[in-house]
Amino acid sequence: MNKKQKNVLCRIIICAAVLTATYLLPLQELIKDVLFVACYLIIGVDVLKKSAVNIKNGQVFDENFLMAVASIGAFVIGEYPEAVAVMLFYQIGELFEDYAVGKSRRSITELMQIRPDYANLKLADGNIKKVDPNEVKIGDLIVIKPGEKVPLDGIVREGSSMLDTAALTGESVPRAVREGEEILSGCIN
Repeated sequence: MNKKQKNVLCRIIICAAVLTATYLLPLQELIKDVLFVACYLIIGVDVLKKSAVNIKNGQVFDENFLMAVASIGAFVIGEYPEAVAVMLFYQIGELFEDYAVGKSRRSITELMQIRPDYANLKLADGNIKKVDPNEVKIGDLIVIKPGEKVPLDGIVREGSSMLDTAALTGESVPRAVREGEEILSGCIN
């Protein structure tokens, strides 16, 4: 979780605790109303700000505007707990969405890092030359040494080995490969 997500989570917890306390504790109506307004401002101030900025920029009908209208409408008709609950549940949903997007971005970044930097190209004279994987042509032979990443998809022409496919499949058990089997780039020999 990043700092912004932790801040939102803290506000959600505070608001949920205050909302629960107003229901459970025998408080006067005026005190409850003040707590509801305070709770609403704690949880909803950023949504109200985003709504105002979007209206100013000509983007009226977005989720922030709709949440502001719904919650302010609940306040107008005297349903303070519902106004707070609407904003609270919206913020919980936004937190989950933000967390999921961040996790997806990290996963994509990790996938980009499994791309190898070179391929060991076997030349016609039997020597091996390190080249950029983009320079390898269909039909060329490459040598994958133990501990190296497989630079390109291909078919095993000679030998056998165990491949760590965890970066691609999540499977922690190495996969055995033999002559004639397909292998995927990004695996570790």
